[in-house]
Amino acid sequence: MVLESVPNRARRTSGEPVDDLSATLVRAQRGDEDAFRLLYRSVQPGLCRYLRVLVGQDAEDVASEAWLQITRDLASFRGDADGFRAWTATIGRNRALDHLRHRRRRPVAEAPAEWFPERPAPDDTAGAAIEATATEAALALIATLPRDQAEAVVLRAVVGLDAKAAAAVLGKRPGAVRTAAYRGLRTLADRLGGRV
Repeated sequence: MVLESVPNRARRTSGEPVDDLSATLVRAQRGDEDAFRLLYRSVQPGLCRYLRVLVGQDAEDVASEAWLQITRDLASFRGDADGFRAWTATIGRNRALDHLRHRRRRPVAEAPAEWFPERPAPDDTAGAAIEATATEAALALIATLPRDQAEAVVLRAVVGLDAKAAAAVLGKRPGAVRTAAYRGLRTLADRLGGRV
């Protein structure tokens, strides 16, 4: 398992240059559905990974709630692509904290798998399982870190935020985020026996 460092500022995890993403953001704010689709595809994977560290298997549900708010407030957003990523992470984090509070008040009992009929998946299940296993293992390992370190690592290394943007999401100073991310990555390296 390899954990990558913060993506190059000129490109994000989607491979799309930041300048193109900023232009896509402007078009999406004007109502261009294709631009919104590109924006969503660029931001959603990192947002889901971040939320998975916070809420576990409920990450997709929380991300859906976050996207409802993002869509509703998109026209009023002011900023560039990096600011948009930070804004979406902040919204996702707030929805995740709401979800955790709700779950503490109303715990849910999980149903056993035998209750559900077998249905074939519409895509390549084996390939998706192999890819998901590696991602899940990395996120599960990150989730074992203290919360501040786990959030800093995911926001910096997975979502691709710089220290200033991650600090805004977490309500901390950039130096504190850099320190938490460093300590978290160091701990992960130690746990993996230096295989990072």
